[in-house]
Amino acid sequence: MESRKTTITDIAKKLNISKSTVSRALSNHASIGLRTRMRVQQLATELDYEPDQTAIHFKQRKKFLIGVILPSISLEFFSSIVSGIEDIAYKKNYTLLLGQSRDDEEREKKIVETMKNHRVDGMLISISKNTTNYEHFELLRKNKIPIVFFDRIPNMNNIHYIASQLESGMKEAVNFLIKKGHKQIALINGPANLPASKERLQGFENAMKKNKIKLPPEMVVSSDLTKEGNISATQQLLHLKRRPDAIIAFNDYVAMDAIQQAKKAKVRINKDICFISFANEAICNYMDHPPMASIEQFPYQQGEKATEILLDLLENSPSESQEQEPHYHNILLPSQLVVRISK
Repeated sequence: MESRKTTITDIAKKLNISKSTVSRALSNHASIGLRTRMRVQQLATELDYEPDQTAIHFKQRKKFLIGVILPSISLEFFSSIVSGIEDIAYKKNYTLLLGQSRDDEEREKKIVETMKNHRVDGMLISISKNTTNYEHFELLRKNKIPIVFFDRIPNMNNIHYIASQLESGMKEAVNFLIKKGHKQIALINGPANLPASKERLQGFENAMKKNKIKLPPEMVVSSDLTKEGNISATQQLLHLKRRPDAIIAFNDYVAMDAIQQAKKAKVRINKDICFISFANEAICNYMDHPPMASIEQFPYQQGEKATEILLDLLENSPSESQEQEPHYHNILLPSQLVVRISK
C-alpha cells in the first residue's frame, strides 16, 4: 500500500508551529527567522516533503499551461517553432497543450474553445490559411486569455505578434536572380487571404520595379498549398508562351512539387528554370535537385520570442486597478537569402 504524502500540516504539528509559518519558511520568506527556516526545511527533507503544485497553482491563479495552435506539426518549419516555444516554456515550468488546425477554420475554433475550457494561462497561435473570421480570438480576449500570434498573423488590430519580415528576403532573392541574368521571373504565391501571401507579392513587385523589370500579370500565380494546387500553379507557368527562367515559390514544399512537375516536362532544374523558395528547411538537403536558394525565416527564434512575450504578459500583467494604455508587441525578424547552389 502506497504511504501517505507528507503535508505542511504534518511538519507544523511536529515542530509545534503554525501551517502559515511552515509555508513561509519553505519559501524562504524574510519574515521567518533563519533558525526556524532551517528547522522547517531540514524536517521537510527528512520527511520527503513535496510541494502540492495544484495548491500552489490555485493560489497563484495559474495552471502553468500554454495552449499552442498551428497548422501542422509535421511540417519542419512549425516543429522548429514548437521546439523554440518548449525550450523557453520548460525553463519557466510551463507545459504545452498542442493543437493542429490542419488549415481548417472550424477545427481551429473547436481547439480554441477546448483550450479555453481547460483554462490555459495563455495561447500561442499561427492561424489556418483558411481562417477569415476572428471571433474565436476575440472570445479569448474577452476571457482575459493573452494571445501571441506567430508566423501566420490575422488581420486584426491591437494584437501581439512575431513573424518574419519577408520583403527583405524577397528583395535579396530577386536581386540574386537578376545578377545571374534572369529577367522572366515568376512567383508561385499562397492563398490570397493570407497576410504572408500579400507581403510576398508586395516584396516581389517592389523588387522587380526597383530593378526596372516589367512584371506581366501571368507571371504571378497562386496555390492553395496542397500538392494539387502546387502542380496546377506550376503547369500554368510552364504553359506560358514566354516561359519563366526563374520561379520563386511560397515555401520549400511548393518548390518541391514545382520542381517535380518541371522535371516531368523535361525542364533542366536550375538551368532552364532556376528555383528559389521560402523557409530554408533541412529537407531540401536531401533532394536530387534542391532549390538554388531559400529564404530563411528563423522559425526557432520565432518560437522563442513568442513565448518570451507571452510569459512577460502572464507574469507582468497590470492589475485591474491600474489604468494604463496597453503596449502591443509587434516584432518582425529579418529574413535572409541562403544560397545553396552558387553556379
